[in-house]
Amino acid sequence: MMGSEAHEKRPPILTSSKQELSPHITDVGEMKHYLCGYCAAFNNVAITFPIQKVLFRQQLYGIKTRDAILQLRKDGLRNLYRGILPPLMQKTTTLALMFGLYEDLSCLLRKHVSAPEFATRSMAAVLAGTTEAIFTPLERVQTLLQDHKHHDKFTNTYQAFKALKCHGIGEYYRGLVPILFRNGFSNVLFFGLRGPIKEHLPTATTHSAHLVNDFICGGLLGAMLGFLFFPVNVVKTRIQSQIGGEFQSFSTVFKKIWLERDRKLTNLFRGAHLNYHRSLISWGIINATYEFLLKVI
Repeated sequence: MMGSEAHEKRPPILTSSKQELSPHITDVGEMKHYLCGYCAAFNNVAITFPIQKVLFRQQLYGIKTRDAILQLRKDGLRNLYRGILPPLMQKTTTLALMFGLYEDLSCLLRKHVSAPEFATRSMAAVLAGTTEAIFTPLERVQTLLQDHKHHDKFTNTYQAFKALKCHGIGEYYRGLVPILFRNGFSNVLFFGLRGPIKEHLPTATTHSAHLVNDFICGGLLGAMLGFLFFPVNVVKTRIQSQIGGEFQSFSTVFKKIWLERDRKLTNLFRGAHLNYHRSLISWGIINATYEFLLKVI
C-alpha cells in the first residue's frame, strides 16, 4: 500500500507527457524505413536515368550500345531526361513500399505466424513486391515516353496517361504478369542475401567503410538480379511498348522475341552488360543511401 500511495502522489504532468510523446516517437520510427527508401530511390534515379535510357533502347530494339547512344544524341539534350517523371514517381513510391512494407510485414508475420524466420521474411518480401505492382501504370507510361516511336503522339506524362484512357483501365496494367514475377522473386533474393553478403565483406570500423560495404553489397546483389531477370524485363518492355490491340501472354511475346533474335541467348541478352553496370551503380547507391539514412534519421 505504501508503494501504491507513493506512486499515486507523483506529479501527473510527467506521466501524461510521456504517454503523449511516445505515440509520436513510435510513428516516426514506423515511417523511417519508408522515408529512407523514398530518398534512396530519388538519389538513384537522378544519377542513373541517362544510362537507363540507353539500356531501354537496347531492350526494345535489340541494338548495340553505340547505336542506342547515337539515337539519344540524335534526340538531343532536351530529350535526354524526357520521361524521368514516371520513373521518379514510380521508383520513389515502390522503393519506399519495398523497404517499409518488408520491415512491417516481417514483424507482423513473425508475431502471428509460427514458421521459420526465413519463411516469414520470404513471404514479406513477396507481398511487398506484389504491392509495388499497383504502380505498374507509371512503369507503363515510362516505357511509352522513352520509345522514340511514340514521340509524335505525346510529349509528357499527362498526355501519355490520357492516350491510354480510351483503351480502358486494363491498358494501364499491360505487362503486369512479368512485373509481379520480377518483383516477388527479386525481393526474396535481395532481402535474403543482403545480410550474408555483408557479413563476408571486410569488417567496417568507420562510417565511410560502412558506406563502402553497403554500396558493394547492394551493387553486387543488384547486378546479379539485374542479369538474372534481364529476359523478363525484355519481354515486359516489348509488351508495354504497345498501345491498344490484343493482350498477348508472356510466353507468346517471349517466343516472338526469341525468333526475332535468331534463337540466340547472346541476342536475347543484348544490353545485359550495360544493365549489369547500371544495376551495380544503381543498387549500390540505393543500398548505401538507405543504410546511411537509417543511421542519421
